[in-house]
Amino acid sequence: MPKQSVWEYLRNKTEEHSAIHLTLIDPDPLSGTTSEVAGEIAKIAFEVGTDGIMVGGSTAFGILDDTVKEIKRYVDVPVILFPGNITGLSKFADAVFFMSLMNSRNPYWISGAQAMSAPILKNWDLEAISMAYLLIEPGATAGFVGDANLLPREKPKIAAAYALASQYLGFKLVYLEAGSGANAAVPLNMVKAVSQTIDIPLIVGGGLNSVDAVVNCVKAGANIVVQGTFVEKTVPIDSGKSLSEIIQALKKIQR
Repeated sequence: MPKQSVWEYLRNKTEEHSAIHLTLIDPDPLSGTTSEVAGEIAKIAFEVGTDGIMVGGSTAFGILDDTVKEIKRYVDVPVILFPGNITGLSKFADAVFFMSLMNSRNPYWISGAQAMSAPILKNWDLEAISMAYLLIEPGATAGFVGDANLLPREKPKIAAAYALASQYLGFKLVYLEAGSGANAAVPLNMVKAVSQTIDIPLIVGGGLNSVDAVVNCVKAGANIVVQGTFVEKTVPIDSGKSLSEIIQALKKIQR
């Protein structure tokens, strides 16, 4: 784990490189992703060059703490929580993306859950990195659970307006998400429009399942790309070969 804060680590990385890569792991023993499996996936992702591990908010059978501790056995990059609710917190992580689902219809996901979790994070002295979370069509499970007014794919200016508002509200990061396992990534013209509008780092995730998809996303303006479902599906099969190809291609991009 770097000596600087996780936010400084991410900010410095995005300034040094065209883009950086984060691996998202959602522990879920019902689908086979036990804490041990999560640790093995994180180990391989780290070995092939991912810049950080995000851990989703699943708390099935109380395995979140065990998963974070297992992952930290194998990696020397930040382990950052990506909580789906206030139950998706662990004091063993290095930081948490303290995020607001800006385009939710339900105020709980905009500020309610955040108000309930903030005292917990303060008590744990866990680093919180403020992030605006914007869900794009199709949105997948996150869109359904978060009661999101999904941003239309053909309206990049709407996404740019939300992102700029997020910057003006003081968020450190903006995350455009098509939904975990989405069959369509965030449109490149939307990534470009948002990137050209804001002055803070842009994260893009959901549906990035190939070298071309990731490279084109970075060239359109993404500072950080997140892969989750792709990693969980391919790493057990090819021991990280496909992931390595994507990360190496990402690191060669000149923007």
